[in-house]
Amino acid sequence: MTSHHQLKDYSSSSTVGSEKVIEHGQHASDAFEDDVDTESITPAVAGQPMGENALEKQISIMSAPSVNNVRSVPNGGLLAWVQVAGSFFLFFNSWGIVNTFGVYQTYYETGILASSTPSNISWIGSIQAFLLMLVGALTGPIYDAGYFRELLITGSFLIVFGQMMLSLCTSYWQVLLSQAICVGLGCGCLFVPAVAILSTYFTTKIATAMGLAAAGSSLGGVIYPIIFHRLQPSIGFPWATRVIGFIMLATLLIPNVGMKVRVLPAARRKFLDLAAFREAPYFLFVFGGFLGFMGLYTPFFYVQTYAIAKHITDENLGFYMLSIINAASIFGRIIPNYVADRTGPINMIVPCALISGIVSLCLIPVSSVASLVVLCLVYGFFSGTFVSLPPTIFVLLSPNRGMIGTRMGMGFSVVACGLLIGTPVCGLILKASSFEYVWVFSGALTILGALSMAGCRVAQGGWSLMKKV
Repeated sequence: MTSHHQLKDYSSSSTVGSEKVIEHGQHASDAFEDDVDTESITPAVAGQPMGENALEKQISIMSAPSVNNVRSVPNGGLLAWVQVAGSFFLFFNSWGIVNTFGVYQTYYETGILASSTPSNISWIGSIQAFLLMLVGALTGPIYDAGYFRELLITGSFLIVFGQMMLSLCTSYWQVLLSQAICVGLGCGCLFVPAVAILSTYFTTKIATAMGLAAAGSSLGGVIYPIIFHRLQPSIGFPWATRVIGFIMLATLLIPNVGMKVRVLPAARRKFLDLAAFREAPYFLFVFGGFLGFMGLYTPFFYVQTYAIAKHITDENLGFYMLSIINAASIFGRIIPNYVADRTGPINMIVPCALISGIVSLCLIPVSSVASLVVLCLVYGFFSGTFVSLPPTIFVLLSPNRGMIGTRMGMGFSVVACGLLIGTPVCGLILKASSFEYVWVFSGALTILGALSMAGCRVAQGGWSLMKKV
């Protein structure tokens, strides 16, 4: 990158001041701007004495891959797509588990937790989802410090161990500890590695890569409920739960073997960047996520119970409503994300979030199997986009790529609070009134979240509808 003649010319002078850099290093500077993160240049280049060996060492440091050096990102290739596959199975066993809780909600209400209210039961799933996001935010600095492998191993162990312990549970507090706390903590350990590593392998294809990886959560939400529903009547709750645990173990081996960190931030990132909340686009997007996720997961938790309680379907078909939502969500995480690389992620998430809220309201008058299935398919597709695009948008709203983890962590911590309280509130509403008000709560909050994100879009890109944002 810098010729031997230039090194010799530099070393012949006892001091490399700013004038010397301009005089002798203009061409080298141009080259460095193409391939090197200029923020990593130490003060030695800016006016302190430097010998030839020190200069060669400085050039070696500057030539190393940097998280801010966008041009060095491979944006494809075998190793990059292997990371997508690894992230796919991390999503499969984190968000996929969260997406599965609806089948447990329905089973617990008539099974081992029949004495508990729907609201109390839904706390199990909401705490699990809350810990996924919150712990994911807290483990960001651990990832930045280079403990990627340790996070994978710890998260994988906690998920499998918690699932196996769940098979032994017979009371509410035991289920809370194993399924909500233990599995939730494990999911949180896997969330940051699944998201953060892709931004170091992709730039212009980041939304596509993220969508393909996030499709793992939908596939997990299809497969796990079907397995549980088919096996539980024949082999019982304990062994149905263990079978799922063994599947988790097998699929988690893939990311543990295949995933590899390409580059880490040059310095440990700040844990907080409170100034980000003074930026209108960031604040409006995070606030929209808080409102949207408070209502978004209500159908995932309650659509099965709704279909059975209202006698829209029989008990057997009712269990498949959740799998139908998650099956449609697979395409909702891939197709819109692919389009988002061309239109902009915020332009894509706003209408998808709005449609998700409208579909929730449309569940109120449903009275036939056909209409319920159609609404589940539509909801699954558009809610999948709402779930999968936020990481890409946080990248967009972070001008300094070294602060992506910080901003993503803060944002998801706020969103996690909405996810925590949303479904238990729906349980209280259901106990006090009826499902109609549950869907009103869900739809209204999701629509309000979409409107806040629309404000983010205007603040970030202006009123032009054709601008990519």
